[in-house]
Amino acid sequence: MPGGALAATGDVDRIEAPVTVKAYLICAFASFGGIFFGYDSGYINGVTGSKVFIELVEGPGATALKGSNLSLITSILSAGTFFGAIIAGDVSDMIGRKWTVIMGCAIYIIGVVIQIAESKGLACIVAGRLIAGLGVGFESAIVILYMSEICPKKVRGALVAGYQFCITIGILVASCVNYATQNRTDSGSYRIPIGIQFAWGLILGGGLMLLPDSPRYFVKRGRVEKARNALGRLRGQPGDSEYIEAELAEIIANEEYERSVIPAGGWFTGWANCFSGSVFKSNSNLRKTILGTSLQMMQQWTGVNFIFYYSTPFLQSTGAIGNPFLISLIFTLVNVCSTPISFYTVEKFGRRPLLVWGALGMLICQFLVAIIGVTVGFNKTFVNAAGDTRAVNLSAVNAQVAFIAIFIFFFASTWGPGAWIVIGEIFPLPIRSRGVALSTASNWLWNTIIAVITPYMVGETEGNLKSSVFFIWGGLCTCAFVYAFFLVPETKGLSLEQVDQMMAETTPRTSAKWKPHSTFASQMGLKGDKMDLNVEDVERKGSVF
Repeated sequence: MPGGALAATGDVDRIEAPVTVKAYLICAFASFGGIFFGYDSGYINGVTGSKVFIELVEGPGATALKGSNLSLITSILSAGTFFGAIIAGDVSDMIGRKWTVIMGCAIYIIGVVIQIAESKGLACIVAGRLIAGLGVGFESAIVILYMSEICPKKVRGALVAGYQFCITIGILVASCVNYATQNRTDSGSYRIPIGIQFAWGLILGGGLMLLPDSPRYFVKRGRVEKARNALGRLRGQPGDSEYIEAELAEIIANEEYERSVIPAGGWFTGWANCFSGSVFKSNSNLRKTILGTSLQMMQQWTGVNFIFYYSTPFLQSTGAIGNPFLISLIFTLVNVCSTPISFYTVEKFGRRPLLVWGALGMLICQFLVAIIGVTVGFNKTFVNAAGDTRAVNLSAVNAQVAFIAIFIFFFASTWGPGAWIVIGEIFPLPIRSRGVALSTASNWLWNTIIAVITPYMVGETEGNLKSSVFFIWGGLCTCAFVYAFFLVPETKGLSLEQVDQMMAETTPRTSAKWKPHSTFASQMGLKGDKMDLNVEDVERKGSVF
């Protein structure tokens, strides 16, 4: 209905079309972006354990990277990703969600090429990981934003959880590649794991060119007819379908309401809006920004990336594990096999229970690993006649490995996907791109901090904490448990527009009982079966930035 009123509805159950196979496939493909994140988290674990790479960086005869070099190589990608995520929020508002991800793919590919160039030391690997990190930052922030904005509300949690599943697939592929190349004596031992990344950028970037952009992005920019066309493609419905009309009317009405509450402005105002309101008001932008950034901080505090970044050198240093590469691969398999459980549980039980009970399970496992380790496990070793370090109690070490695997199960089925799902749902449209970008940047900031400090915590010549490091992760998982119980709201089964309404009318601890009682379209002026909102007016008011 170009230039006319939109057909709307006051029925909260009829603002979205039935879920189609096409919708599943589009969202599933978008989740492929998790491969970037996962592979980058996993492949460096094997590269830094490669004898050829160690000698390239440290010189002939070296058997391990210095703590400072290991810290730099591992953390520099996360540093680049932090800045990439921040920049991506603005870029996605200017050129669209999908084109921002495609740009990130191009930057990522450039970084990969630099990493596999001939190098006599740290220069190329560090510069390449920094540039690749910028690309991963674009992708990790905006894929979540894109998926949250295009997924049907009934299955949004499960589909966004697919992003975390792809992260685990990426880690698994990296572990398999590391395992396959561990005994190579040429530069292929580190160049093959690095070079395979090239394919991920081509697949995601090329595929996204065929998909529609986010309808909510088009509404924010005042391009209503493009929003209608994109929504029709995503829902598998004709543009004039009653479902498309109703959902588009709801998106526009919500955007009009939020625009009246959150004034539009320039670049500085746009960022300032993310921090407006009181920290004591449950629906303030500041409260949502704190929730999103702290949720991602807590996800990193669980210590899961300690396992995937440093498990190989850590297990090698204990002298208790015969084949640390194989154990790392097993951890990765547990990660992959556990994540699909969340596809069902996140929609059956909700986001909040997963985060609360997941944190409880993780903290129990972490403390058990620490206690066993300092009494009879990893920390108790001896040197045999051949001069090799061996564990005093192999059964205790095996128990520690088992509890680390159970910890990974709890993370992969709860906090792994749960944190990404929630940050994609809690922000209103005017600040959504920047809010998700800030939350993702928080993930990478803490990822960087943990990657920097961990080698000094467990390195034999530095902190040498061994199993005691799990006391730290256990304490932080306890913080995550308390945090989830008191501060995380339930967003299951709500449209993105209804989430905003729920947060205004309830508290996190009572949010699961809240039910939508009206549509935004009815609140903004429903007259019979037409919404009193002219499409041309919306197009003239389109956001400038």
